[in-house]
Amino acid sequence: MDKILLKITGTQQDGVQKDSVELTTVGTLRDDGSAYIVKYTEECEPPFSPIDVTVRIQKDESFVEMRRSGKYGSCLTIEKSKRNLCHYGTEFGGILMGIYGREIETKKDENGGSFTFRYDIDINGSVTSKNTVNMIYSKNH
Repeated sequence: MDKILLKITGTQQDGVQKDSVELTTVGTLRDDGSAYIVKYTEECEPPFSPIDVTVRIQKDESFVEMRRSGKYGSCLTIEKSKRNLCHYGTEFGGILMGIYGREIETKKDENGGSFTFRYDIDINGSVTSKNTVNMIYSKNH
């Protein structure tokens, strides 16, 4: 397991509006043979507790699972060219939404790399946003 410096950029586009969020944090990266497992913690404003995040990216670029722990936990499954129903927790209750995986890409070298995944979110069968997550990491921090 390697300690890494991680820069995550998440982009959402719903029609004409586009919004991006960036997070730079430290975490860990583990190779379990079939997948890369990234773990990190998102710090939150009080009174909210930190959120532990685990991202599992299959080496064959077919599947990504993002799990968030905490009071409003969630699990998103991104599978290339497939739609999955996923639970997303909010302060108002859970939401069941469809996740259609469009692209999963991994790049890796001895000093770091990146994971990029693109997916659409739909609620009640209607696409609400097109999303991209880009995770760039370095081992030498």
